[in-house]
Amino acid sequence: MPAAVQVIDHPLVQHKLTLLRRKTTSTADFRRLLGELSALMAYEVTRDLPLCEVAIETPVAPTVGRLIDGKKTVFVAILRAGIGILDGMLDVVPGARVGHVGLYRDPHTLRAVEYYFKMPRGMRERDAIVVDPMLATGHSAVAALDRLKETQPRSIRYVCLVSAPEGIAHLHQHHPEVPIYTAAIDEGLNDHGYIVPGLGDAGDRFFGTK
Repeated sequence: MPAAVQVIDHPLVQHKLTLLRRKTTSTADFRRLLGELSALMAYEVTRDLPLCEVAIETPVAPTVGRLIDGKKTVFVAILRAGIGILDGMLDVVPGARVGHVGLYRDPHTLRAVEYYFKMPRGMRERDAIVVDPMLATGHSAVAALDRLKETQPRSIRYVCLVSAPEGIAHLHQHHPEVPIYTAAIDEGLNDHGYIVPGLGDAGDRFFGTK
């Protein structure tokens, strides 16, 4: 396992992930749990963002506080399932900007095909946090990071709820410097490229589609 993988095993994260995995979880509950889980993970993912000191005045006296250094953090959602993670993350970092990478998986090759890409301005001064519920084969993650790096963000982190060893290895092979944050590393992939045991298609479960 690459050293850059951090499994977030906080009890609340694991509890909500278990509820999220259940096939009997309704669409409404899935959305709620995904938002709560994403907010909890945001605390760990942003733990080491750089800070700078600023002079401020409280109602009592002048003091020196600390703010996140540079421009706002940008959450980069891999469409469409990544949208489900945004609300929880934005609850914790409401001033963050949002970028989108639209990808779909070719059913024959299992490789990612891009159809949309939009990022905020000034990416060179931003810390990018890429969000997607599943890291399965890793092809979508690598394709998203390839495009994101063209904007030259100051730093990049990758966040997913559930990952497979194959996806971790593929991402690490192409982008070894990008840390991966995940709530679980599952057994592996089935013949269709889905994570086992996983939680099914996160996009379908979040949006209530098939």
